[in-house]
Amino acid sequence: MNEQSTSRLVLKNLIRLSRPVDLLAGVFLYVLGTGIAHFLGFPINWTVFWIGQASIIFLQLSSYYLKAYYDTPQPEETDSPVDNKPDAPRKEPNGQLPRQVGLQSALVMMTIGAMMTVILLWSGTIQPPAFLFLGFAFLLAFFYAVPPLRLVYSGYGELTTAILMANLVPSLAFLFQTGDLHRQVAMLTFPLTALYLATILATTLQKYGADVRYERRTLMVRMGWQFGMHVHNILILMTYLLFVLAALMDLPWSLTWPALLSLPIALYQIYLVMQIARGGKPRWKLLTFTALATLGLTVYLLNLALWTN
Repeated sequence: MNEQSTSRLVLKNLIRLSRPVDLLAGVFLYVLGTGIAHFLGFPINWTVFWIGQASIIFLQLSSYYLKAYYDTPQPEETDSPVDNKPDAPRKEPNGQLPRQVGLQSALVMMTIGAMMTVILLWSGTIQPPAFLFLGFAFLLAFFYAVPPLRLVYSGYGELTTAILMANLVPSLAFLFQTGDLHRQVAMLTFPLTALYLATILATTLQKYGADVRYERRTLMVRMGWQFGMHVHNILILMTYLLFVLAALMDLPWSLTWPALLSLPIALYQIYLVMQIARGGKPRWKLLTFTALATLGLTVYLLNLALWTN
């Protein structure tokens, strides 16, 4: 393989490992947090908005690339004897990527993210609560991928991701604009955290057999697939119950009813999982699409309500 082809392959795998769907989810959830500030009447500092959004994206990318680096087998674990050369590209479980590229990319992303944070601190626009939340988010993202904790395969990786994406990201966006938290942030992010976790369980269920075979201690493996499916269904129902409870606790109805519009799709998602649990033929693509549609539509409709009211 010539140098140009190798570079093209590396770039292709870097894009794939960046998890574009997760990055997009992070963008929408960050916009949601800013939307809560807008809904409550706070003026939006768009410079802070864009710098904060960039920080979150670089934080995500650094975590994904670190995971790729530590997922990479050592030379003796690869299939090809050619790969035993110190400088040879080594196989990454989901494709081919030189191991050092994953580490170098992660370091670049962390450096840029740190620079963005320094800019926010230097400008005086970020308050101590926001800095604490950002530090906690960094620690979660870092130890999600890096030993000794390596939360991704500890049985708590999915929960860590759900908390980071659906709770901390919107909270950070809100804190960047206001400097303090508000109960409406919790009223919206807690249900979304449950829904995000259910989405992860649904979209990774197909990999359960491979995870067991290769001893990846995911949350589904830790629970067992039968109990894990029940947990998925409970999380879906809990999501909409929490939205209703939030409405009873003074969350404006103009924010509650848009979130409930995705309920029919969510119930169909539960139906698809129950079919699998009963021994029916799995429809993996449909389940993945339905799970992503439930989460995506819920977040989109909440954003629409927040920014248009």
